[in-house]
Amino acid sequence: MTESQESPISADGEERQHRRIKSFVMRAGRMTEGQQRGLDQGAPLFVLPLSESTVDFDQVFGRTAPRTLEIGFGMGHSLLEMAAAAPEQDFIGVEVHRPGVGALLNGVLTQGLRNLRVYDCDAIEVLNKCVADNSLDRVLLFFPDPWHKSRHHKRRIVQPAFAELVRSKLKVGGVLHMATDWEPYAEYMLEVMNVAPGYRNLAENGRCVPRPAERPITKFERRGERLGHGVWDLKFEKLA
Repeated sequence: MTESQESPISADGEERQHRRIKSFVMRAGRMTEGQQRGLDQGAPLFVLPLSESTVDFDQVFGRTAPRTLEIGFGMGHSLLEMAAAAPEQDFIGVEVHRPGVGALLNGVLTQGLRNLRVYDCDAIEVLNKCVADNSLDRVLLFFPDPWHKSRHHKRRIVQPAFAELVRSKLKVGGVLHMATDWEPYAEYMLEVMNVAPGYRNLAENGRCVPRPAERPITKFERRGERLGHGVWDLKFEKLA
């Protein structure tokens, strides 16, 4: 989810300078017993602190492996499934919603996974501060908040600056994979990404790719399919 905080209005009616876009909307939520267990027992093992310098993820994971970062993993179901299905790969998830972080960590503990780490802070800060350039094989952005109203489009995470930041962190040949269930947002993503320097659209028709097998289908998506809703997947590869 993405948020750009509302600009306060000064006494003379002038709008102050907009604050920077964030990669999330802070949401409240109650903790289940399992989620609390995940935070209590899993956070010391799997949650990484926001650092002021790039992190050596080979040291964190104890190996060199293909590495994926997911922005905004929600309740973590897809990320957990991907990590369990690919133990030879490493996964980094970023999410600020505490029940979601707890749910993912509870799953990590239950399944005994060792190839997943978590940041519970702003993904933009994680990318800027913690992730070395040219180090990621994939960046995933599944079902971000589309901010439907035109006046809120500035809050969308997919912006030219975001595309450039992600490109700098991907290896050559690395992929930014986005998915949305709102077609106008897919069109907007295409507008941004098709003119973003240093990328190639992997869709044969230059638009969206068929649903990739490696992206798990969520309960939300299955419900949408039953109601006739579509999902649009976009994949953009970093060029040399």
